[in-house]
Amino acid sequence: MKKILLFLMILISGLQFKVNAQNDNISLSLDEVVKIASKNSLDAFRYKNMYLTSYWQFRYYKADKLPNLSMTTTPLDFNHSRERVYISATNEYQYVQSDYFNSNMSVQLNQKVGLTGGSLFLTSKLGLVRNLEGDMTTSYTSTPVSIGYSQSLNGFNALRWESKIEPVLYDKAKKTFIQSQETLAMKSTSMFFDLVQAQIQLNIAKNNMANADTLYKIGKGRYQVGTVTQDELLNMELVQLNSQQTLNRANLEVLRAQSALNSYLMIEKKTLINCTVPSQIPELQVSADEALDLAVKNNPDILDQNEQMMEQDREVARAKSEAGLNTTLYAVYGLNQSTQDFSLVYDRPDQSQQVQVGLSIPLVDWGRRKGKLMIAESTREVANARIRQARIDFEQNIFQSVMEFNLQAEQVKNAAKADTVAQKGYDVTFQRFLIGKVDVIKLNIARNDRESARNGYINAVRTYWNYFYRLRMLTLFDFVKKENLTAEYDKIIQN
Repeated sequence: MKKILLFLMILISGLQFKVNAQNDNISLSLDEVVKIASKNSLDAFRYKNMYLTSYWQFRYYKADKLPNLSMTTTPLDFNHSRERVYISATNEYQYVQSDYFNSNMSVQLNQKVGLTGGSLFLTSKLGLVRNLEGDMTTSYTSTPVSIGYSQSLNGFNALRWESKIEPVLYDKAKKTFIQSQETLAMKSTSMFFDLVQAQIQLNIAKNNMANADTLYKIGKGRYQVGTVTQDELLNMELVQLNSQQTLNRANLEVLRAQSALNSYLMIEKKTLINCTVPSQIPELQVSADEALDLAVKNNPDILDQNEQMMEQDREVARAKSEAGLNTTLYAVYGLNQSTQDFSLVYDRPDQSQQVQVGLSIPLVDWGRRKGKLMIAESTREVANARIRQARIDFEQNIFQSVMEFNLQAEQVKNAAKADTVAQKGYDVTFQRFLIGKVDVIKLNIARNDRESARNGYINAVRTYWNYFYRLRMLTLFDFVKKENLTAEYDKIIQN
C-alpha cells in the first residue's frame, strides 16, 4: 500500500512539474528575442540552407577547375548476329554471320585550361576481342598513353567568364546571409513590439476597468446626494461597459501576439513571454557619407549589380563569337599496339597521331547572327540603364535611412517626456475628480491623453530599433562596435 501511495505521489509531482513547465513565464529582452530567432526560427533555417546551396555551387565550380580522373569500361560485349559487310573481291555487300566477344577499359585524366578555355586530356586504353567462330583467336589492343588537346578558336572563353562571375556570386551569397540575419532581426523586432503593445494595452485596459468601476460606484453615491447629474452617471456606466469590452479585446490581442511570437521563436505555445522594453537607446549619430561608403563596400545589392553587368558582357561576347568564323582544334598524340599475345600488348608500341581542324563558315544566314548580336547588345544597354537607376535609388535609400535614424533618437526622447507628463497629468486629474474638482469629461480626456502618449512612446522605440536594424542591413556594419558584421561560415557548413 505504501509503495502505491509513493508511486501516486511521484506521478502527481511529475504531472505538476509538467504543467508548470508548460506554463512557464519567461522574460525576454529585444536582444534575446533577436538571438533566439537567429537560431530557432524557420527563417533562420531557410537562410542557412540558401547559403549552403551557394557554398556547394562554389565548391563545384572550384572542383571543376581541378584535374578530373575517370574510368570507362565495357566488361562484356557479346555479339551473335548477321551484319552487312562489303566484300572487295566481288565488289558487293553481303550479310555475314558475326560471333565475337569484346571487352575494353579506358582511364582518362582531364584538365580544363582557364587561360585558353580549352581542355587537355591524358588517356590509357586496353581492350580485347575474341572470335567465337573458326580458330577462335583472341586479339589484344592497348594505348599505354596518349595526350590530346581540344580548343574552340572562336574567341569565346567560357572558363574565363566563370572565373570572373563565380567568385562574385559566392561573395554575394556570404553577404546576403549576413544581411538576412538583419532582416530576421527586423521581423523579430516587429513581432516583439506587437506583443509589447498588446501587453501594454492589456495593462491599460485593466487599469481603466478598475478605475471605471471605482468611478461608477463613486458616481452612484454622488448621484444620491445630487452632486452628479443623471447624464453624468449614465456616461460613467457607459465608460464602465466600454472598458469591459476593451479589456476583452486586449486579452485576445495579447493571445494572438503571444502565439505568433512563440511560433516564430519555436517556443512551447503555452509559455508566456514577458517582453522587457529597452529602457535606453544607443547614443549614436551616423554620417550619411560613411554609411554610403560602407554600403557600397558591403551590401550584396552592389555585388548583384556588378554580377548582372558581367553576365550581360558575357552574353555579348558569346554572340560575337557566334557571328563570324567558328573554328575548332582537336589534336591527339599517343602510342598503341595490338597483338594476339597478351604479354606483348605493351611491347614496343607504335606512334599514333590525330589532328582535326573544324570550320564553320556562315555563307547566307539572312542576318540571323548579326540580329542575335544586336539583341545581346541592346539587352545589355537596357540592363545597364536599369542598374544605373537601381544604384541611384540605392544611394537615395541610404541617405533617407540615415536621416530617419538620426532623427528618431530625438523622437524617442520627446515621446518619453510626453509619456511621463501625460501619466502625471492623469494622476492629478484623477485625484481632483475624487474630490469633485473636475468632471468626468475632463477625466476621460486625461485618460485618453495618457493612453495616446504611452502608445506614442512605444511606437517611437519600435521605430527606432526598426531603423537601427535596417541601417545595419543596408551597410552590414555595426555602428555601436564600429566593425563589419560577419558570420561563422565554418560552423554553418559543419552543422
